[in-house]
Amino acid sequence: MFDIKVFNSALSQLEEERGISREKILEAIAQAVAAAYKKDYGKKDQIVRADFDPETGTVSFEQVKIVVDESTVRMPSEEDEEAVPPVSASEHVRGADSAKANTIEEEEKEDVLPLFNPERHIMIEDAKRIKKDVALDDEMIFPLETKEDYGRIAAQTAKQVIIQKIREAEKESVLDEYADRKGEVVSGVIQRMERGNVFIDIARATGIMPYEEQIPGEHYRQGARVKAYIYDVVETPRGVSIRLSRTHPEFLRELFAVEAPEVANETVEIKSIAREPGNRSKIAVHSIDDHVDPIGACVGQRGVRVSTIMNELAGEKIDIILWNEDPAEFVAAALSPAKVIDTEVNEEKKYAKVIVPADQMSLAIGKGGQNARLAVKLTGWNIDIEGEDGTTEGEVLDEMHVDSDSVETESVKNEAPEESENKEGRALENAIEGAMDDDGEEMENGDDTTNSAETESTEEEEIHDEESEQGVSDEEGTSPEDVEDAVAEEEEMGEEENDEKDSEEEEKS
Repeated sequence: MFDIKVFNSALSQLEEERGISREKILEAIAQAVAAAYKKDYGKKDQIVRADFDPETGTVSFEQVKIVVDESTVRMPSEEDEEAVPPVSASEHVRGADSAKANTIEEEEKEDVLPLFNPERHIMIEDAKRIKKDVALDDEMIFPLETKEDYGRIAAQTAKQVIIQKIREAEKESVLDEYADRKGEVVSGVIQRMERGNVFIDIARATGIMPYEEQIPGEHYRQGARVKAYIYDVVETPRGVSIRLSRTHPEFLRELFAVEAPEVANETVEIKSIAREPGNRSKIAVHSIDDHVDPIGACVGQRGVRVSTIMNELAGEKIDIILWNEDPAEFVAAALSPAKVIDTEVNEEKKYAKVIVPADQMSLAIGKGGQNARLAVKLTGWNIDIEGEDGTTEGEVLDEMHVDSDSVETESVKNEAPEESENKEGRALENAIEGAMDDDGEEMENGDDTTNSAETESTEEEEIHDEESEQGVSDEEGTSPEDVEDAVAEEEEMGEEENDEKDSEEEEKS
């Protein structure tokens, strides 16, 4: 027997941590004990149930049989009772495919009834002898002998059943919890990054932020805390998959709801959002209270609120404009910071033609057409921008493209004929810079520079003298080897004269 108090405390802890009801945990334990009983003491195809009492810790077992008759089951025939003759290994392999085909054909037959099994079924005539008011498909319960000793395999089976049932119950609990939280902003800790996906731990579950839902240019590191928007909850065979996003337009709305109480209590409404994640966004706001400024409520004192949101979005710029029921004024405001002179609208086609000053065409279009794109997304209207002088948006973009190309072409053309002049000019500039550097070094180094200059001049004079001597010797045609030979011949001639003088003196004596 086990300690009831410890068991109940474990049940309470499991219920609190995993969010699983106490009844489901007890049901999983009862199924596990029934599986262990059937493993050691039950029979094949037998239906065994266990009743576990958490107050006393006792377990009772019972067998369940379903009431049937000849219209719901087919009785065993002589063909079913005949034993299958033994076959060789080769015949077994050859007949495997045909056996599978026959099984599939039998399952496809709708008129095939299940075979009567005395361990699972009981005929209605026999059931009425026990209980008179019994009907078809009712369950008849028969008590079984209680057993307390189980083998290792039965215990392992019970353990696996408990783990599986608790996982299924936890999966259902997580699915129910986060299905209701779809559309909320959650905060979690980054667990890991795999194949571009970021896995974030959010309390009882792990969320997945795909690569396409990440802000471009944003870097994530393991262990960092990050906020994300729950845009979908999907049940998969491996568990509940919670899809997170940081690029969703509604993520921006929820961040304003967190920072601005006026947005949270719906005094200020965010009518529409246009966003290019990581770069720039536009939102249209409206206040239902005339005493509340919607733009000021979103910006905050000294821009604190909008700055906090921009920092959360990796420096993404946010334009807040005032929503208006009049489409002309709304379209004009959507093109801010450019000033609009006139707006022509066609409500049936949702088309607007906007006239802006000629010097603000590029400001209205934006870098790469970004301001115009965001205005179209924000209003839902097709917008054509024209200058006051009749210049169209396409012409401005073409001129910008042509000017850049012409400048590059002219620079390439001018570089070829003036290549030598440019090289000479660059050489002159380098010489001037080098001279200026040398002058600066002389001013700093003083006498050291003078001494080095004198040393260099002395070395140049010595080199010049050696070259002049070599030049003279080359002009006369005398080499150093000829000079040495001449000296050797003079020495030999002197020695011979001395020998002759000595011999003459000896003869005279």
